[in-house]
Amino acid sequence: MTALICGSMAYDTIMVFEDRFKNHILPDQVHILNVSFLVPTMRREFGGCAGNIAYNLKLLGGDGRPMATVGRDFQPYADWMDKAGVSRASLRVLEDDYTAQAYITTDQDDNQITAFHPGAMNQSHLNSAADEQGVSIGIVSPDGRQGMIDHARQFADANIPFIFDPGQGLPMFDGDDLNNFLDQATWLAMNDYEFQLFSERTGKDAKQLAAEVDALIVTRGGEGSLIYTDNREIEIPAVKISEINDPTGCGDAYRAGLLYGLMQDMDWKTTGRLAAVMGACKIEVHGTQNHAPAKSDIGERFVQNFEYSPW
Repeated sequence: MTALICGSMAYDTIMVFEDRFKNHILPDQVHILNVSFLVPTMRREFGGCAGNIAYNLKLLGGDGRPMATVGRDFQPYADWMDKAGVSRASLRVLEDDYTAQAYITTDQDDNQITAFHPGAMNQSHLNSAADEQGVSIGIVSPDGRQGMIDHARQFADANIPFIFDPGQGLPMFDGDDLNNFLDQATWLAMNDYEFQLFSERTGKDAKQLAAEVDALIVTRGGEGSLIYTDNREIEIPAVKISEINDPTGCGDAYRAGLLYGLMQDMDWKTTGRLAAVMGACKIEVHGTQNHAPAKSDIGERFVQNFEYSPW
């Protein structure tokens, strides 16, 4: 089976401010804010939801194909994808744009100030899921607004089952938009905050949302996750971790686990637990694509936490 992974490809430039923002921002002067932060530590990471999901699916041995629009500066990322064995067949390079990029400054309290340039991502609707061959499952993750709308409709029209994962793109859509996605999607995946917003905008609670899809998956960080399916609520515990280094990209790693479980026809308990293991592998490492456990290591970690093998 091949998964078509619709979403963003982005560079993440991460800087560390070795102090606290609150020591340099005067609350009563924010209307004339003019600050500069010295950031002696900086790293550039390969990211974006489609790239992250595809990378993690590859670690599991799954066949994932990211579909995205990227810019003229994409070559370093392309080289990394080739090294990691992730397909570039469904990427479109737009020479007049930059690849999407986030500039993230973090202080000593783990507060963040982020600037995001969407660049080529805004043209994601130029790609069509209907043009892709050999696709058996899909996911619509955060991307350009029109691209998310078009790709969900194209999956539905082609009868290709897909996960709708609105993520940080959720604020772009009103209740009518979200109900349309709900009608088209096979599965719905969100974190707990996104679930609350989705529920508020559609006027539907977890039971009502789950009744319209095959499964509703809600992640809750360190509290694990919940899967609502077949009038059941399956609780997925969090996996034991050695340390928390970087939570960025954990949701994408989790979604790769979901995709793999669906592609392998695993039951929901095993699928959710495998997704949790992938999130744990990611959180212990800085960057979204720097962890590299072998599939055997992933299986061993699963056994250590749940006392049976996922494969």
